[in-house]
Amino acid sequence: MYTIPAVISAIVTLALDMLFLRTRIIMTRHFLIFIGFMTLGFLICNGILTALPVVTYNPAEMLNIRFFSIPVEDFIYGFSLITSTISIYEFVKRKEQI
Repeated sequence: MYTIPAVISAIVTLALDMLFLRTRIIMTRHFLIFIGFMTLGFLICNGILTALPVVTYNPAEMLNIRFFSIPVEDFIYGFSLITSTISIYEFVKRKEQI
C-alpha cells in the first residue's frame, strides 16, 4: 500500500524537523513560499506524467483520491522529500557556523 509509507514519511519528516534537528523550517514564511512554488512545478510535471499516463498506479494500493490526475499520496511523499532535504541542509549549515 502506497498510502502508509507516504504518511509515515510525512510523520518522520515533521518529527525530524521539529523534534530532532530542531530547525523548525516548516514554521518559516520562506519555506511556505518555497513549498508553494515547488507545488506549482510538481502540479505541472506530475500532472503531465499521470494524465498521459506515463506513470500509473494500482488503485488497490492507494486511497485513489486525486487532485486533477495526481494521487494525494504523491503530494505527501513530495512534501516529505523536499522538507527533509531542506531540514537536513539547514541543520548542517547551522552546525558549520558554530
